[in-house]
Amino acid sequence: MTHPPSWESSPSPGASAGSPRRAAAPQPAVGVLGIQGAVSEHIQLLRKSGSEAFAIRRAEQLHALGGLVLPGGESTAIGLLGSRHGFFEIISRRAKEGMPVWGTCAGMVLLARELEGQQPLLPLLSIRVRRNAYGRQRDSFEAGLEIPVLGEALYPGVFIRAPVVTSCGQEVQVLARWAGRAVAVQEGRLLATSFHPELTEDLRLHRYFLQLVSDAASGKALPSQPGQTGKGSVPRPAGRFPAF
Repeated sequence: MTHPPSWESSPSPGASAGSPRRAAAPQPAVGVLGIQGAVSEHIQLLRKSGSEAFAIRRAEQLHALGGLVLPGGESTAIGLLGSRHGFFEIISRRAKEGMPVWGTCAGMVLLARELEGQQPLLPLLSIRVRRNAYGRQRDSFEAGLEIPVLGEALYPGVFIRAPVVTSCGQEVQVLARWAGRAVAVQEGRLLATSFHPELTEDLRLHRYFLQLVSDAASGKALPSQPGQTGKGSVPRPAGRFPAF
């Protein structure tokens, strides 16, 4: 979604009188698919990161977005309702037009072009995914992940019945691995993570996605980003996790 330029009539400090100054372009609105799952958690972190963010509960709301998050939850339920109520048709079209989309956990499952043992749901991202690859709810854990595009500090990856990427297309960049498996990937303006960034206080991935949204709105070309092969730190139990 693009915005027309706005101009302020009063000059900025140090500018000559009558010299117009371009106002900062507003951040495009980001929606979180509100069918089921960790919707409010994503909205909270997006707002903390500086974005206008709200839940998408009607398919027609998708037309006005600059970006969309597919949250963690139950992929079967989200897939069924998303298809039945016309969400996926519009999401697919908007994504192919260049709207950034980020899928977390169940959202990664939704975006995968191939799913082991079942038909794909919203096949946009060139990855093959295995659901619940890390076990059941009781097997949930947190691990520090190396994600070079976010800087040197480890990122707190919260894994809850998480999927894993078993293969990637040639244009897919692996942003993070855990124990040799890809758990964060990007293809163009499509982003997917096996884990739940919305259940942490770390804003870096949300800010990274918002930069994709801002760049898309301004027509900025995507830079070439090499993948990485970091294995992350030793996992530790993360206490009680919400059930999705």
